[in-house]
Amino acid sequence: MFSASGLPKKNVFWLKNGTVPNRPRTIENSHRKVEPMRLPAFVVLATTLTLYSPTTFAAPGQQSGKDGEFEAREYKDANGAVLPYRLLKPNGYGTSKKPHSLLVFLHGAGERGTNNTAQLRHGKKFMQTAAKEYGSFVLAPQCPNGKRWSEVYWFATDHAISDTPAEPMRQVLELIARLQKEFRIDPDRLYVMGLSMGGFGTWDVVQRHPKVFAAAVPICGGGDESKAGRIAKLPTWVFHGAKDGAVKVERSRDMVKAIRAAGGNPKYTEFADAGHNAWTPAFSQPELLKWLFAQKRAAE
Repeated sequence: MFSASGLPKKNVFWLKNGTVPNRPRTIENSHRKVEPMRLPAFVVLATTLTLYSPTTFAAPGQQSGKDGEFEAREYKDANGAVLPYRLLKPNGYGTSKKPHSLLVFLHGAGERGTNNTAQLRHGKKFMQTAAKEYGSFVLAPQCPNGKRWSEVYWFATDHAISDTPAEPMRQVLELIARLQKEFRIDPDRLYVMGLSMGGFGTWDVVQRHPKVFAAAVPICGGGDESKAGRIAKLPTWVFHGAKDGAVKVERSRDMVKAIRAAGGNPKYTEFADAGHNAWTPAFSQPELLKWLFAQKRAAE
């Protein structure tokens, strides 16, 4: 059974300083520091939504054109659904005439919402390095509460990819196409990476569109093993923690095994002492960015 948030009602509790915290251990709150219980404060904000004619637009009062800073933007699809996102431009983009790569970063379950800030909780410095040292655009969308990058059960031992992408993933794909029209983005250097829920999303999007991306970095996620052949030729670096209590490490092991059986050669790093948080040591791998941006989409 699932709760209103889409997470199973059965959770594992753990001790902190000899007491049981007020929040259960789930994928969603494993990304957050547990805080003592406080009295709730309810604040109602009255806002007026202004309709914008462009499909993408910068959020009022939150624009940033400075190097190393993420511009707050929103994408509105044909149905009027809004996807908040942050865009980091390559350093010196205004004076450059060459096309640049684009790195898509998919956050985990604990960073969902509409504040357009939580998706930068993990990996912000990593993304800034990508823009500064490798001249890449970075796209960091924020998945709405109650939704997922891919509609799969995270705690299962396997899953089959659905016929159509989840709504947030569909919006991300549309947004990528929109940004390619707005900026000088090299179509042969599109990269995608994600952690936890975003790791599942990374597997999902490359298995649906194996010829779109130049490389993928799924962290503590899982994909459809039966469709591994679709991405046998895609450069992929997979990360997982051996002690992951949220997403079984077998999800990554089995995907790597299936890709290799299909003739692929994915890189796989398993952190022996890491739990669900495999992203911190992954971001610290000195060769990751160098390897990632060395990849280029294969000619069809």
